[in-house]
Amino acid sequence: MEIEERIGYNFKNKELLKKALTHTSYAYEHNVESNEKLEFLGDSILEFISSKYIYQKYPKLKEGEMTKVRATVVCENSLYKIAKLHDFSDFLYLGKSEQVTGGKNRPAILADSVEAVIAAIYLDGGIEPADRFIIQNLKNEIEIATKNVGIKDYKTVLQEKLQEHGDVKIEYQITKEKGPDHNKSFEAQVKCDGEILAKGEGKSKKEAHMQAAKRALESFK
Repeated sequence: MEIEERIGYNFKNKELLKKALTHTSYAYEHNVESNEKLEFLGDSILEFISSKYIYQKYPKLKEGEMTKVRATVVCENSLYKIAKLHDFSDFLYLGKSEQVTGGKNRPAILADSVEAVIAAIYLDGGIEPADRFIIQNLKNEIEIATKNVGIKDYKTVLQEKLQEHGDVKIEYQITKEKGPDHNKSFEAQVKCDGEILAKGEGKSKKEAHMQAAKRALESFK
């Protein structure tokens, strides 16, 4: 299969690869098993392999810094980039409803399929090819994350800026939730002493808060 060339691994059991690329919408329509269980396993393998690599490659990082690097890299956005790099959208098995609504380009679906493929590689060939696939695709992201690990996040910088001349009340609120459970997006606002400073959007509440803080900082420039 063409996807095997893209990911650099040839499956002995081709059905395992097909299952890894089978979304729940397709599974429901065709009465077959979806990639959800593989996704569950792949998530754990991804955490373990990336943790081991960070531990061995960057011995000077403290435990908290290693956790931050892993959280930055083992996330939907990074996995989505891997899926786009290898054109996973061309190979997904989606139900009619998902095809109509553009599911093949949905970040959550693509990210989940990468985790499922990782598990499929592991079950088919063991830990070494799974390790190789993960590190080949994430080592650059990990390198960037280690360089940024000491940099303060937008919320911290905003707090320091607003409190330069004394204590103020800073609040973050989620004002809107959109989309189904598997692909939610959030809108947040940041307030200072009751005044709305800025709004932001993100795929998680934390990301929405961060984007609101970023926009608030940009408004001060």
